[in-house]
Amino acid sequence: MPLSRIGKADRPSHSGDVSSPREEAIYQNSFMDRAIALSKTALSTPGTEPFGAVVVKDGVIVGEGLNQSLKAFDPTSHGETEAIRDACRKLECVDLSGCELYSSCEPCAMCVATMEIAGIAKLYYAASMKDAGNVLGSLPKAKRHPIDAERLLAQCGLPAQERDMPSEQQMQEPAVAILEEWATALRGA
Repeated sequence: MPLSRIGKADRPSHSGDVSSPREEAIYQNSFMDRAIALSKTALSTPGTEPFGAVVVKDGVIVGEGLNQSLKAFDPTSHGETEAIRDACRKLECVDLSGCELYSSCEPCAMCVATMEIAGIAKLYYAASMKDAGNVLGSLPKAKRHPIDAERLLAQCGLPAQERDMPSEQQMQEPAVAILEEWATALRGA
């Protein structure tokens, strides 16, 4: 899919710190329109859900995504994660520092964590989690894989030993030794 570009004339002027090497992020309707259009494709694409997102770098859409969790049998296939994966593949990197993400809906904790790891600089979203919960909350589990967004957020912020999911640490020494060996090899390269 070709990268979408917005012309300089389409960008609103703004006053910012002229010493900054990068322009300040400015919201663009065209990028949100694209995220919402991607979400709309779920109306006619089995196995997808109406959550679309785009990653934008310097006025260009560099990644697009649609929630395909049921179609791909992948619970991590949310619109935001798919847009980030697409952008990283196209840019051949894992660092999206300075990029913005436009999403048709407020992202869940997993997607926010992915955005943080990738270095997304700013998020714009259309529907809130509350909006989505109000509309989709009554759907039966057989129709979609529901996420308890509030519980997910609370659990992600806890140390492993305090989460509801039981966990225990095993074989720490050999795992740490591999990490140390890998880090040493990278330092030497």
